Amino acid sequence: MSGINKVILVGHLGKDPEVRHLDGGVTVASFPLATSETYNKDGKRIEQTEWHNIVLWRGLAEVASKYLQKGKLVYIEGKLRTRSFEDRERVKKYVTEVVAENFTILGRKSDFEQTPVSNENTTPKSESEYLDSNEVAGDLPF
Repeated sequence: MSGINKVILVGHLGKDPEVRHLDGGVTVASFPLATSETYNKDGKRIEQTEWHNIVLWRGLAEVASKYLQKGKLVYIEGKLRTRSFEDRERVKKYVTEVVAENFTILGRKSDFEQTPVSNENTTPKSESEYLDSNEVAGDLPF
């Protein structure tokens, strides 16, 4: 039996997505996402915030670059990936990221009034669906 690598997060973007275009026209978007939990300790309300590195590929990255901004509340599904690289001093570093497979913008209706919304009911495709397709999602994912 194989394992399961599934991440579900609901949080706020820490900054606007950073979009890059790699060789071959592949689009990558990344941004930090903050998730917060509250609990009581000794009668005091404590809030603990975790920061997650989110990465989106291809068409999903294109959709994110159009509709996501710092502060937006989003639901993200994806999987954890850890990669390594060498920094400028040639020291090996490791980073763990959430590779998003889909996302949904959450919030009140008034949060979307500044965002152009299509009447079509479309959803962003996962990274795996874009591996064999040259389609680009063009509308909002809800």
